[in-house]
Amino acid sequence: MPRDPQLEAFCAFYKKLDKTCTKNLYEIYTEDVRFEDPLHRISGLPALEAYFAALYENVTACRFDFHDRQRQDDIAFVTWTMRLSHPRLARGAEVAVEGCSRLVFAADGSGRVSAHRDYFDAGNLLYERLPLLGPVIRRIKRHAGG
Repeated sequence: MPRDPQLEAFCAFYKKLDKTCTKNLYEIYTEDVRFEDPLHRISGLPALEAYFAALYENVTACRFDFHDRQRQDDIAFVTWTMRLSHPRLARGAEVAVEGCSRLVFAADGSGRVSAHRDYFDAGNLLYERLPLLGPVIRRIKRHAGG
């Protein structure tokens, strides 16, 4: 099956995303974009730019490896592994988190995304990495079979 050029452009943008290019989000998102992840709900491109700028401010490194991709009409899904290094997570060591994004491409044919929702284990990214809370969360997950 041939790759979708708009979905590939989205993935290519995220592969190079860092603190120097958060102002370029307009290339892949509409002005009225809705963005959600397990920790945030954001409406509008200016708010998304501010979120990414704050997010990347202290990030040492972040990269995405994209895996499965699927698109039908204006809805797409892509699975990924995010590799993140942040001084306040895991003592700065790289953390790998598996996730999936559901994207809605704008109906105007621009190839830009009007809605983006990320699904990932927030505990794996954040809570399990905290010095006091992490061991407790990991113990609970082990006993629950997770």
